[in-house]
Amino acid sequence: MSVSDPIADMLTKIRNAGMAKHEKVDIPTSKLKLEIVKILKIEGYIKNFKKVNQDGINIIRVFMKYDEETGPVIHGIEKISKPGRRVYTGYKKMPRVYNGYGTLIVSTSIGVTTGRKAAEKKVGGEIICTVW
Repeated sequence: MSVSDPIADMLTKIRNAGMAKHEKVDIPTSKLKLEIVKILKIEGYIKNFKKVNQDGINIIRVFMKYDEETGPVIHGIEKISKPGRRVYTGYKKMPRVYNGYGTLIVSTSIGVTTGRKAAEKKVGGEIICTVW
């Protein structure tokens, strides 16, 4: 079965793994997915990740992060820009996620970055997803 939106599929796998309290989740790799996972690691939403070659297929193995009291560190992850409706923004109108407590992931001309860093560098782009 082909997937029409592989990024949304990746985010759903991460969301479901967190709710089911899995230690790790495997995701088929791509450059964009790898950049998004790097941002999740830097921002502290996941423990770690690594690229693995399993039976000739490259995958990204994401190790989930949990808090003792509240469960998964990722309380919510939502795809904003969809294949049928792309969402773009300039750096002046960069939205904030939960009044600055969440993270906005944006694809810009300088690469995939957080909304905060994109606004600091004065570049806009396509809003990929929000994480809180």
